[in-house]
Amino acid sequence: MKQSYDPRNAELLININGELLPRAEAKISVFDSLVQGGDGCWEGLRVYQGKIFRLSRHLERLFHSAKAMGFESIPTEASIRQEIKRTLEANDMHDGVHIRLTLSRGEKITSGMDTRLNQAGPTLIVLAEHKPPVYDKQGLRLVTSSVRRSPPDCLDPKIHHNNLLPSILAKMEANAAGADDAIMLDLRGFVAETNATHLFLVEKGAVKTSRTVACPEGVTRAAILQVCADNGIPSEVTDLSLAEFHRAEEVFCTGTMGELASVVEIDGRRIGTGEVGTLTKRLSSLYVELTTNEGESVLE
Repeated sequence: MKQSYDPRNAELLININGELLPRAEAKISVFDSLVQGGDGCWEGLRVYQGKIFRLSRHLERLFHSAKAMGFESIPTEASIRQEIKRTLEANDMHDGVHIRLTLSRGEKITSGMDTRLNQAGPTLIVLAEHKPPVYDKQGLRLVTSSVRRSPPDCLDPKIHHNNLLPSILAKMEANAAGADDAIMLDLRGFVAETNATHLFLVEKGAVKTSRTVACPEGVTRAAILQVCADNGIPSEVTDLSLAEFHRAEEVFCTGTMGELASVVEIDGRRIGTGEVGTLTKRLSSLYVELTTNEGESVLE
């Protein structure tokens, strides 16, 4: 899986601290915490017909992360919503749009790790791009990475931070293996997630996914669990080993960037029939209904 460039994004206006700048001019300081140490948090948002799916929950997770990281200054929810609206309106965007919302601790007076050096901030970036779901709906091929996900006693995954090097290294391994993405295990050897998405399996008609011990509290993950509960589909959140995924009837992954996508191969092993499974198709359809009904309008 490789994302492609959309020519419509050549003339983007990118919002940095309320200033709308052309793509070529959109820059942040070399003293910004993002540059100095990946010191920031982020959210991925998707726009459906002028509405953002579960915007409130995404912003709640952003605020939780910023608080856990000890940000002294955090924009209000109203101000962030306003900047998102301004960005979409300036780019005339209404549908098929992905937003990368980033909040850093801000600028330092000199380079260094000490957060007391941050005396201007925070930095808010609203990057909206024309971008449909990035995964092939016919099925993904995954390989298991040697890079492990951190547990809470190393770096709590409930902080949705910008320090993405483990995911990048895992993705590089997947690229080298000719796969779409990489499965990442926790330090105990259980499946955490992929380098970019949460994973689910289907066993005897029941949907199962990993606990959030070494993976973030996914908004799309929670939506799928809700869909299961609302439609009488058995579901379970538990520790899952790699062998359980290898032998599963169906496997799929979830995330804002790619929505819900089937997995047809893991580590060279065919999953189920090697095609998109029946329950995966049903959940995909139900998820589309959910995004239509629960979107929060930002353009009115």
